[in-house]
Amino acid sequence: MSPISRRRALGIMGATAASSLFGLPAIGQARTRINVGALRFTSHAASFVAFERGYFEEAGFDVDFRFFQAAQPMAVAIASGDADYAVTAISGGLISLAEKGAVKVIGGALSEEPGIYGQQILASNAAFEDGLDSPAMLDGRSFGMTQAGSSFHYMGSKIAAAEGVSVSFKPLQKTGAIIGAIKSGQIDAWSIVPHIAKPLADAGAVNIIGSVADYLPDYQVTTVFTSASGASEETERNIAFLSALSRGAADFNAALVDKTAGENARDDMVRLIHKYVYTDREYDKAAPSIINGAMRINEGAAMNLASIRDQIDWFKAEGLVKDSVTVDTVVDTSYVPIIGK
Repeated sequence: MSPISRRRALGIMGATAASSLFGLPAIGQARTRINVGALRFTSHAASFVAFERGYFEEAGFDVDFRFFQAAQPMAVAIASGDADYAVTAISGGLISLAEKGAVKVIGGALSEEPGIYGQQILASNAAFEDGLDSPAMLDGRSFGMTQAGSSFHYMGSKIAAAEGVSVSFKPLQKTGAIIGAIKSGQIDAWSIVPHIAKPLADAGAVNIIGSVADYLPDYQVTTVFTSASGASEETERNIAFLSALSRGAADFNAALVDKTAGENARDDMVRLIHKYVYTDREYDKAAPSIINGAMRINEGAAMNLASIRDQIDWFKAEGLVKDSVTVDTVVDTSYVPIIGK
């Protein structure tokens, strides 16, 4: 199938009415079992919705989720064959694996959008009391991240550069460890999705001092990726997967972002997501955090290529990936609509 027909096929299916032109098993034929990498974040809800509402099954898949606590291990899992698809932020590890011909980005997912409450910049209470009440006051402060080359590293660096200040990054490996560090004052600042940021602030554990969207207004926060061989050889499987995922995203956006589906749909969506996110909390306590975390998931898995290019350029400028890496090294643009060229 040619690149043009790939994209046309996905467009025909559409985000809200993806038919089973590809991937639907014939009567009596076994579905394809796939492993999907995810984080237990509201931002990964499209995968959860597609699974719970049978969209993956209709597309011909039996899905097993593999849960991670950071982006880079997910890229390694794709490269090693432990996961078939994953949805997470672009990281230095992902780009390096793409340069080695192991992984490929084939779609877009979470994105910052003007008017949608997105990722927030946080200050620890101790740092806030010491004057860190805006991103302009970050000079000389510590900023939390999972690993060097993570999305937190990228966001913190871009925010600091825009404000003309210098920060020191502290790698803490896991999101939970960063939360503990900022609550205890071991780090001064961090940036994170709203379903984590707002509850922490509402509980008085941290202070919100800015929004990531003010610095990266069209940031392609997460992407959909698979193995490089899968991107080139599993065309119909990829179209079927992206179509099912897009149906999940459309339901999520209608219920929690655009709020066009009504209160019952909102409540149903929150209960669905609660099976995967904040599972250690009672529903009534988890629901506000899930609702607060509703950021846009791109329609039709569209990719913002300008944002992805900016991320790659930053990784190269920081010496975290090879200078020879290009957008084409990382991204297969043939599957989904491209925005922000």
